[in-house]
Amino acid sequence: MSEYVVITGANRGIGLAFTRYYLAQGKDVIAVCRRASEELLATTAEVIEDIDVTNEVGVVALAAALDDRKISLLINNAGIFHNETLADMDFTQIQKQIEVNAIAPLKITHALLDNLTTGSKVALITSRMGSISDNGSGHYYGYRMSKAALNAAGKSLAVDLSGQSISVAILHPGFVQTDMVGGAGDVTPEQAVEGLTARISELNSDNSGTFWHANGDVLPW
Repeated sequence: MSEYVVITGANRGIGLAFTRYYLAQGKDVIAVCRRASEELLATTAEVIEDIDVTNEVGVVALAAALDDRKISLLINNAGIFHNETLADMDFTQIQKQIEVNAIAPLKITHALLDNLTTGSKVALITSRMGSISDNGSGHYYGYRMSKAALNAAGKSLAVDLSGQSISVAILHPGFVQTDMVGGAGDVTPEQAVEGLTARISELNSDNSGTFWHANGDVLPW
């Protein structure tokens, strides 16, 4: 029986790079997104689109589409980014970032628990901007809050799923050149995924719940 790699936010950026990487490794990849890109459709991944990860209908639709297929690796990658400052505050955007970046990955993971099995792995794509200890520049209220919340959820998932031998990685990809940051960044999505997949490969029951940089550094909470 096949075991699948499921990737949210797979239509571009890091999600698309993950899709291409695992396909090249011979994995059965299910790429989840709101709207498929030409680049994603050009791959051999199974694409499930029209999925809004913040919407209960979308989450239920994804679970139904997967049915009883077993997931070896679930990558919660979908996310959004905005910058709020004290001089330019937008509480609607803060709430939206918390919904997409923190609550949605937990919703997806919870909805797919029956698809996970002994030895399965869950990867949460977070940011070091969710580190409270590492915050020396302020601003970015919604993004920082949402990623700190995601990190907390990831740690709890690691504890709660340990009895089923399901491991959880909390992963910072680096400053990646994606549309989300307007193409700025230090590394390409492909370079980020090279490090992220190495961390996922090393993930096990002993290091589950670790907050890693893609380069292997353990980041402070």
